[in-house]
Amino acid sequence: MRRWSSDRQQKQDLCGGGRCCRAAITAARLGCPVTILERNPKLGRKLYITGKGRCNVTNHCSPEEVLAATPRNGKFLYSAVNRTTPADVEAFFEALGVPLKVERGNRVFPKSDRAADIIDALYYELKRLKVPVLHTRVTGLVAEEGQVRGLETDQGPVEAGAVVLATGGLSYPATGSTGDGHAMAARAGHTVVEPKPSLVPLESPEYFCGEMQGLALKNVMLTVKNQKGKTLYREQGEMLFTHFGLSGPLVLSASAHMRDFGREKYTCIIDLKPALDEQALDARLVRELSQGANRDMNNLMGALLPRLMIPVALRRAGISGEKKAHDVTKEERRRLLECLKAFTVPISGPRPIAEAIVTSGGVKVGEVDPKTMASKKVKGLYFAGELLDVDAYTGGFNLQIAWCTGHAAGECAARYLRGEV
Repeated sequence: MRRWSSDRQQKQDLCGGGRCCRAAITAARLGCPVTILERNPKLGRKLYITGKGRCNVTNHCSPEEVLAATPRNGKFLYSAVNRTTPADVEAFFEALGVPLKVERGNRVFPKSDRAADIIDALYYELKRLKVPVLHTRVTGLVAEEGQVRGLETDQGPVEAGAVVLATGGLSYPATGSTGDGHAMAARAGHTVVEPKPSLVPLESPEYFCGEMQGLALKNVMLTVKNQKGKTLYREQGEMLFTHFGLSGPLVLSASAHMRDFGREKYTCIIDLKPALDEQALDARLVRELSQGANRDMNNLMGALLPRLMIPVALRRAGISGEKKAHDVTKEERRRLLECLKAFTVPISGPRPIAEAIVTSGGVKVGEVDPKTMASKKVKGLYFAGELLDVDAYTGGFNLQIAWCTGHAAGECAARYLRGEV
């Protein structure tokens, strides 16, 4: 192997991928020579598909709310999120000429509803700062005597005094997230917590999910319990039945709390009428059954449930769809009430990690300085974004994590190169 120069101030800060544009911009604004190494033909490929192509840039909330929405190692982000808040992220993009808007759930999007506007803004700022982009695949990190020397690429070695690894996890591998960063971190001596899917649809062994394929439920309460009956997640919102099980915003967020498939069994419990307690709902059932006494249950239930769900709910309650309402017994009404307030769906596992929005797991946060994102094992090595063992709910929180860790990594890498740390 070639020898690598030890004069770190003559070298550059190397970042990889569209996910590290914030790190590159931060370092370049501080006068540090930066080169982006990107394996894809274009920067920001994953940004193009976030928010269904609209790019949910961040969440319009406080730093404390970001941490509360980060069930995996949220405390690690305290310093980074408070130094680069959601308000700072909004100001950053608006200063780059991208008008933003806030939608339901405090989700922040470009007013144009075009992810391309976010990517273009980053690209033109990098161009203004004269940050070159080298389209090559990084094949290895080079470190000698506990200090970064550079990177090996498929176009040959590249010297560097500092490296920001921002290669993402394993979700959406077509965008370039294939675990290369995990391998490089491990070879550098870091512990990599097993990557698992998070913010991912869930599979169920029950065939009734397929019967209700495409059915979207709004304003329902979803509770997740483990095999011991402990409540792991409880939230009201929207969800979707699919041919394989469950999906939708509630389910994606719930999946972040279901990390031990194989050792644990999980059950999703859906309260279809969360606005009514059991007594009030039972009173309504009595009223519906009385007013529609001569109607078939298949028809009467249309006032209570979506069409696709009626035969499933009646079957669960042990009530024939052809049965007249006046013939429904008190016990059958009790079972129907139970079905409406606690519709259970057993979960067999998550969908493949390639279908996950983010990857849970990654570089162990205890081996990274939370203020600087610097490796505690290799000088000049920094981490940002999904490569770290940190993940949050949907709603712009994961991109907020990318921006704030990228900013911290870029700033501290530049300071390192200038001999300030």
